[in-house]
Amino acid sequence: MHIHILGICGTFMGGIAVLAKQAGHKVTGCDAGVYPPMSTQLEAQGIALTEGFDPAQTRLEPDMFVIGNVVTRGNPLMEEILNRGLPYVSGPQWLAEHVLKDKWTLAVAGTHGKTTTSAMLAWILEYAGLQPGFLIGGVPQNFGVSARLTDSPFFVVEADEYDTAFFDKRSKFVHYHPRTAVLNNLEFDHADIFPDLAAIETQFHHLVRTVPGNGLVVANGRESSLDRVLARGCWTPVERFGTAQGWTIGAAGAVAYKEEFQGMLNWPLLGEHNRMNALAAIAAARHAGVPAGFGIEALGKFENVKRRMEVRGVVSGITVYDDFAHHPTAIETTVAGLRHKVGNARILAVLEPRSNTMKLGVMKDALPGSLKDADQVFCYSANLGWDAAAALTPLGDKAQAFDDLDDLVAAVTTVARPGDQVLVMSNGGFGGVHEKLLAALAR
Repeated sequence: MHIHILGICGTFMGGIAVLAKQAGHKVTGCDAGVYPPMSTQLEAQGIALTEGFDPAQTRLEPDMFVIGNVVTRGNPLMEEILNRGLPYVSGPQWLAEHVLKDKWTLAVAGTHGKTTTSAMLAWILEYAGLQPGFLIGGVPQNFGVSARLTDSPFFVVEADEYDTAFFDKRSKFVHYHPRTAVLNNLEFDHADIFPDLAAIETQFHHLVRTVPGNGLVVANGRESSLDRVLARGCWTPVERFGTAQGWTIGAAGAVAYKEEFQGMLNWPLLGEHNRMNALAAIAAARHAGVPAGFGIEALGKFENVKRRMEVRGVVSGITVYDDFAHHPTAIETTVAGLRHKVGNARILAVLEPRSNTMKLGVMKDALPGSLKDADQVFCYSANLGWDAAAALTPLGDKAQAFDDLDDLVAAVTTVARPGDQVLVMSNGGFGGVHEKLLAALAR
């Protein structure tokens, strides 16, 4: 089969391209602003990329056009596909029908921690010799790739609640029909498509409805939102984590299930959120046949995901980190985790509010509280529909907002001194700010 993917440079659609290529399909694709690292990763796989959405791409005559959710009505190539009645399908549906159909799918859903927990789960299965396939919205450093296809019956997928495509407004994850479903947490996000938390809870309820009776739902026991989701109907056994009735982990790393000791987790990852991610992964892997003690041992060798508290460089005793945090809860846990690690060292938080929810200003009032553990805050405020400086006023003179990236870099390098921890947080490329900071600090 020849598939042509519209919006191929996104992490999810790029992952589908890799899986399709590994499955033996001919794969081509297009995007606006074909850009690395995904473009180089795809080209290395022998996947031909086209810049833009010119209707002439229909002359490629693929068997199927696979449509990413970045594509909207009015897109010239999409309009040509519709006008000519050419076959098309969404990315999640193609994945479900051509990759997941005969697999034991382990799906990891939640507002936070999907990528990290998916990577942990895939690594535990790999460590146990099960050689899982996976599609993850990041690059797990234990694997070095974000997607792979294997002959294993097990497949781990990061299960996003964002909508499927312009013609299918259901959440992506309802297509996956998992046998093992992890519900990591649930908060309000994606304000561009969901009016409120209740609307997202409905989508999670739809996911729960697809899990078979002989499957397993692994749910965060501390989340009232998930309690409401499960109370709407659940036909599958549930194991909770974070409460004494299910999976727990102490500050020292002692893991227990229903208060029965399972093993000691010894690893370098920071924060309570990562301990909760670990419990979810251990429970899900156990459902696939990996004993808890073995899962705990595997996580001792887990190397995390790129862009999760990743050290990008150290210059003159100043450490620059890169982290994907973009929701106030994720920002708060990331800063708190670094604070726990570095003690009294100064943390200079450099933030780009880039997600659609943040750009709309829905979470702006929560930002100051999420940054309270930082010593200085530098916010990149270009392209926002709200006043970042005003929103950060509760932080006083320790917070500044900049519309110009070079001005922000100059401000950080002016105040930085040996021993400082510069924590960069964004779910995008942030204009290459990490390299700019390291270069400026070196000067």
